[in-house]
Amino acid sequence: MGFETFGLNRNLMAAVAAAGYTTPTPIQKQAIPLVMQGRDVLGLAQTGTGKTAAFALPVLQRFLQAKPGPVRALVVAPTRELAEQIHGEFQTLARGTRIRSTAVYGGVGFNPQASAFKRGVEVVIACPGRLLDHLRQGTLDLAHVEVLILDEADYLFDMGFLPDVRRIIGYLPSRRQNLLFSATMPTEIKRLAGEVLRDPATCRIGADAPAHTVSHALYPVAQHLKTALLMELLVQVGSGPVLVFTRTKHRAKRLGEQLAKAGHRSASLQGNLSQGRRQAALDGFRSGRFQVLVATDIVARGIDISKVSHVINYDVPSTPEAYIHRIGRTGRAGCSGAALTLVTREDKSVVCSIDRVIGSPIERRTLKDFDYDRPVSVSADVRPRTGRGSFPRRGEFDAHAGRHGKAAGDRPKASAGRR
Repeated sequence: MGFETFGLNRNLMAAVAAAGYTTPTPIQKQAIPLVMQGRDVLGLAQTGTGKTAAFALPVLQRFLQAKPGPVRALVVAPTRELAEQIHGEFQTLARGTRIRSTAVYGGVGFNPQASAFKRGVEVVIACPGRLLDHLRQGTLDLAHVEVLILDEADYLFDMGFLPDVRRIIGYLPSRRQNLLFSATMPTEIKRLAGEVLRDPATCRIGADAPAHTVSHALYPVAQHLKTALLMELLVQVGSGPVLVFTRTKHRAKRLGEQLAKAGHRSASLQGNLSQGRRQAALDGFRSGRFQVLVATDIVARGIDISKVSHVINYDVPSTPEAYIHRIGRTGRAGCSGAALTLVTREDKSVVCSIDRVIGSPIERRTLKDFDYDRPVSVSADVRPRTGRGSFPRRGEFDAHAGRHGKAAGDRPKASAGRR
């Protein structure tokens, strides 16, 4: 099955070919025909499965069959980076057509965005806060929107945007097509889907499970030795692109600086950076200028960074769903990848939950020559939060004996139970 089966306009087919797309992904096979029929769609799929093209292509096809008009499609996205990425894909697929799109988010000038609306665009991809600013100031009219797309809806919820989303919907005409895409379905998203979608068709592709192309390993370690262990792991994983996730913005900034001081080609990406610096960090990582990108969960959802060899969780994510989203940055497009997670005793309950999602206990490892008994020093990066309570005891995470002493580059073989 190829894209020609969808009956797309020849200009769209040319753009699809120029983009290197040959075979539709599962979510595209399911969603594109439904969206083209005008159905409301609930799409459940992991990040990196081709969701953007699944809604962009049928929306563009629809707009090519009518005269240009005011804003006809609104895409709501949780982060600036994702908004820019979606905008970029719309531009790629609309090449050779007259359809114009723009991305709208905070951290950059308000007036250039207002000017873009005046010049005329048919597709707006926006983050909720800045979008509401434009709506309240009257610089944007959504009265003619025909299609609403809520992308990464569960992340919109995680970031506290659902009240803003509901306010935005109040500016839209009641007669419209609605598409909601999410990787997971917490209760609030089920409620939102019930409010927004009318008789929706559901497309479910591998939701709530990590990609089978990713191997997993846990590295028990005391809190104050995390940075030292990370340094050793980076030496052993080789020269491929590595994403390191931290829980806080401050830690991402501090860790990025420490890695750079130690000689690693590293950058950090977190919410306190200006949009220009955030984009520069992403672009530098994509181009290979930086080998290591230290980030908060701001890049865990939806951002397309290809060929990441390893994801290292410096801090354990707060939920199994967050773990799945983080490690979804590696093992993409059929390539293999590895997810390495540094864990302390305090992480035990979350680790057990992650084990259940993976389908079997994740392999526990130690580094053969690493000094796990090193005491806390004045210069330690992060002191234990509760004295010795932050130290993992020998064997604390080693319920499955015989799994220590492997190097970070020795990836566990994929199996049906380690997905």
